[in-house]
Amino acid sequence: MGKFIGQAVKRVEDKRFLTGKGRYTDDIVLPNMTYAKIVRSPYAHAKINSVDISAAKMYPGVVEVFTGKDIADSGIAGVPCGWQVDFKNGDTMKEPPHPLLVADKVRHVGDAVAVVIAETKEIARDAADMVEVDYEELPAVTDAAEAAKTGAPLVHDDVPNNTCYDWGLGDEAATNAAIDKADHVTTLEFVNQRLVPNAIEPRAAIGDYDPIRENYTLYTSSQNPHLIRLLMCAFVLGIPEHKVRVVSPDVGGGFGSKIFHYTEEALVIWASNKIGRPVKWTAERSESFITDAHGRDHVTKAEMGFDKDGNVMALRVKTFANMGAYLSTFSTCVPTYLHGTLLQGLYTTPAIYVDVTATFTNTTAVDAYRGAGRPEATYLLERLFDNAAREMNMDPAELRLKNFIPPFDGVSEPGYQTQVALQYDSGNYQGVLKRALEMLDYDGLRKEQAEARKNGRLIGIGISTYIEACGIAPSAVVGSLGARAGLYESAQVRIQPTGKVSVYTGSHSHGQGHETTFAQVVADRLGVALEDVEVIHGDSESVAFGMGTYGSRSLAVGGSAIVKSIDKVLEKGARIAAHKLEASVDDLEYEGGHWTVKGTDKSIAFGDVALTAYVPHDYPEGEEPGMDFASFYDPANFTYPFGAHIAVVEVDPETGKVDLKRFVAVDDVGNVINPMIVDGQIHGGVVQGVGQALFEGAIYDDNGQLVNGSYMDYCMPRADDFPMIETDRTVTPCPHNPLGVKGAGEAGAIGSTPAVVNAVLDALSDYNVNDIRMPLTPERVWAAMQNGNH
Repeated sequence: MGKFIGQAVKRVEDKRFLTGKGRYTDDIVLPNMTYAKIVRSPYAHAKINSVDISAAKMYPGVVEVFTGKDIADSGIAGVPCGWQVDFKNGDTMKEPPHPLLVADKVRHVGDAVAVVIAETKEIARDAADMVEVDYEELPAVTDAAEAAKTGAPLVHDDVPNNTCYDWGLGDEAATNAAIDKADHVTTLEFVNQRLVPNAIEPRAAIGDYDPIRENYTLYTSSQNPHLIRLLMCAFVLGIPEHKVRVVSPDVGGGFGSKIFHYTEEALVIWASNKIGRPVKWTAERSESFITDAHGRDHVTKAEMGFDKDGNVMALRVKTFANMGAYLSTFSTCVPTYLHGTLLQGLYTTPAIYVDVTATFTNTTAVDAYRGAGRPEATYLLERLFDNAAREMNMDPAELRLKNFIPPFDGVSEPGYQTQVALQYDSGNYQGVLKRALEMLDYDGLRKEQAEARKNGRLIGIGISTYIEACGIAPSAVVGSLGARAGLYESAQVRIQPTGKVSVYTGSHSHGQGHETTFAQVVADRLGVALEDVEVIHGDSESVAFGMGTYGSRSLAVGGSAIVKSIDKVLEKGARIAAHKLEASVDDLEYEGGHWTVKGTDKSIAFGDVALTAYVPHDYPEGEEPGMDFASFYDPANFTYPFGAHIAVVEVDPETGKVDLKRFVAVDDVGNVINPMIVDGQIHGGVVQGVGQALFEGAIYDDNGQLVNGSYMDYCMPRADDFPMIETDRTVTPCPHNPLGVKGAGEAGAIGSTPAVVNAVLDALSDYNVNDIRMPLTPERVWAAMQNGNH
């Protein structure tokens, strides 16, 4: 812990947000700006016979109307997928075009058919209602497993059985043999339901073409401005990257849903060029429900084998993963490299095999949502362990402790090599669970539970342990696995002549607090005041390149790039200081913002060295002026945070309503820069994870209509649904990055969901209920109680 590192510094960015001074994409008004309204399909699957735009074009105030034919005539194929996953036999995955505007047939409710551009958004909305589309409705399919069956409606005519790819990982033969030899096999068939991300700020995009310079500017509510520029320029519009500036100003939440390159971003850039004026599009909330990439949606059968003593022997998994109607940017890697590779969990399972079939359906595209594959893997493992403990009459905590990987630090011994490709960096998995049990007073609570049950009260205790892989890495390896971009990060640290510090980072902040935590790292390392550090992000013109924010990567990858640049600053500063102090660099030490000659009182301040760098009158020979350094950091491995979450619930036996009484979260995210921000991340993640367990779930009918596509019908967790979340941490530093940090942003959403479901099923243990489909609404819980063998 330093002067700033490890301190609960209040977020410096909050002042502008709390005073209403944030600047979001929709706040931006450019001269001569126009407004776009997209005409979207009301059908999940339909052939387009004709599109009549004549009335809309005649409407006063309408600037232009474009259709899918206009896009096709321009030679634009559509937005790409950013990760290629091949079939088991080596065939390339099926990647049908995802057009900016559809010309032939629509494939999900909300598919874009035309765009109306007008002087005001009200005119655009009115004129969009005048576009006449003649649809011929077709049968739809929405379930991932059903889509793969012979005879299912084809979402894309050239994709047999709607199968994007099939994929396997692990030793199938060894796994099958171990399952066959197991003394006990626990089997679970379940659905990890689809979720709508619901960021507080709807997506927005502004395209602005400058005909004089022939340059473009895209303002977009994105987590990933540089990647958007790369994909849009190289794969969609064919514009040289140096001609495109992408700006992501303040962004009101993302949770993964704003990582991806959406069609609307390329559409407003293309349209701005066509009309010679800026074009703004802002989603309405109803649009967000049907166009923001959804999350989860797996149909799974999992089997776990144990020997007679409760030692886990094998895990076999078959999953159907729903891709939706089109491939989103990272959609293909979520059920494979972010899910299948995490099925080791915290356990010593010696044989694992996972088989994934990804299918297209007539639904909104599915991609990364807070946790992205890791929540699905953790849910699978932790539900199996709880059910196995119940079936073998063992305590669920003891069964986990019995099967945990032993502690390792990744320094004195190598990391732990899993059966599913990854090598964990460091971990003490027993430590987090034992601490959580201690905080809960587990043994005492079990006694209280038994007494409560005698009085007709249904108390349940649910345990979940998890591990996740953060900061996808390294670039060379993930590139060989199909990633179509590098996964490094960049940072530039510029020391101003006054000693103030400007930090340019390719990571993007949309709630994580980068402007605070990155400043803490810089201030601590340089010994300057926190208020003397400015963090700049979200503008491709200011920051040369970056890979954005997702996968809990920012501090481990972006922060490490900053540290590399700081080291370069200190190296040059030492050379200047040595010259000024008439000493050798080796004789200097740096502390508290001063270089000092060891054993003397001779010193020079950081600010004086900074000024000397720009006013080099008395300067080392051959040293260039200035103090401005850029670095790229490509991590050697993922980081692997882990933790243990325990939920305590009470189920109303009359109504099935679940009341969350306590929630304990003990997480290990490596070294911690700002404990207050980490706690906030854990709290937010827990709420989202519990939201999946008890409240949330997108529901499609047989016609492909999203029947709960508004807040009137889609249930979101609220503050009064939760007790105070009890948090603690252990610290197992990451051995391969300079800060020793691991990811924290998604941990709460990964561990919390199975903890709550396990708690509810523990409360219903007398009812012989081994599973309830999420979300565990009162109706579903009550029905399970009636159908059980109480």
